[in-house]
Amino acid sequence: MRVLVTGCAGFIGWKVAEHLLRVGHRVVGVDNLNDAYDIRLKRWRLDQLRSYPDFEFRVLDVTDRSALARLFASADGPPFGAVIHLAARAGVRPSVLDPWSYYETNVTGTLNLLEACRATGVRTFILASTSSLYGVRNPLPFREEADTDGPLSPYAASKKAAETLCYTYHYLHGLDVAVLRYFTVYGPAGRPDMSPFRFVQWIAEGRPVVLYGDGRQQRDFTYVDDIARGTLAALAFLQAEGPALSSGPRPSKFEIINLGSDRPVPLMEVIRLVERLVGRPARVEHRPRHPADLPATWADISKARRLLGWAPEVSLEEGFRRLVDWYMACRAWARDIATGPG
Repeated sequence: MRVLVTGCAGFIGWKVAEHLLRVGHRVVGVDNLNDAYDIRLKRWRLDQLRSYPDFEFRVLDVTDRSALARLFASADGPPFGAVIHLAARAGVRPSVLDPWSYYETNVTGTLNLLEACRATGVRTFILASTSSLYGVRNPLPFREEADTDGPLSPYAASKKAAETLCYTYHYLHGLDVAVLRYFTVYGPAGRPDMSPFRFVQWIAEGRPVVLYGDGRQQRDFTYVDDIARGTLAALAFLQAEGPALSSGPRPSKFEIINLGSDRPVPLMEVIRLVERLVGRPARVEHRPRHPADLPATWADISKARRLLGWAPEVSLEEGFRRLVDWYMACRAWARDIATGPG
């Protein structure tokens, strides 16, 4: 099957594309290669994908409606068997400073893709969403039916809008949609604005570890390959044939599904783990907690187990070991990746 993966040079997009290629799909990857963080990371990921003969890459911005229309243009049937939409402006704190770019990419970009699917008959659509939607109103662990009407950041608000658009196109046009809420994804070549990359770099290089809050805040860290497996499981679920109605074809599908580790971990515990793996102590500098940060995330993954047959496989220690090994192998340039003050 020919699959469009948006944001293929991004952290999760790279791994999803790689897993698709490994099981025999053809992948058209698009990315605008923006400078939200160091482009060297994106180019490194693309280099891994270019070794696959069934990978095709195009520089394209999902906010460019005309460019998307040209990409989807086809004379004989749908151009893609599925669209996996992973392109996004991500990150809670940066979205507070620049909400406009988050809205344009995460909302308008999603709308452009949904409309392109509708216009060309592409039925299967997967949206990458976020645990940030759950805010502070909901009990832990977070369940998919929880209240998501209280986002704490423009990033979370933009993903809420994207989810809503997906439901609208499912309802009006019969798209099969899976909205996947990812929980704190980490691993080799991860995003440098997230704590796993930062902690490894800062501790390895003897730099101060900037920690907002007291370190007791918890995150449901999920290894990137587990996330990729879950995304492919969602694709298989959407395309599996269900029972047809007596009056016509089977109804279309719409599901919101958490993908997390189901094991929240305090940030100080992660810092201690990285200290052991790197072999040197951290110099922690505490700063006030940011108001857009959640005190804890914890995924209830019972729905993913039931619908997708999915569960995480990589332990926290093994996942961070792989991250540290990658960093040390790429240290000559990874040590210079800008991570900001926190």
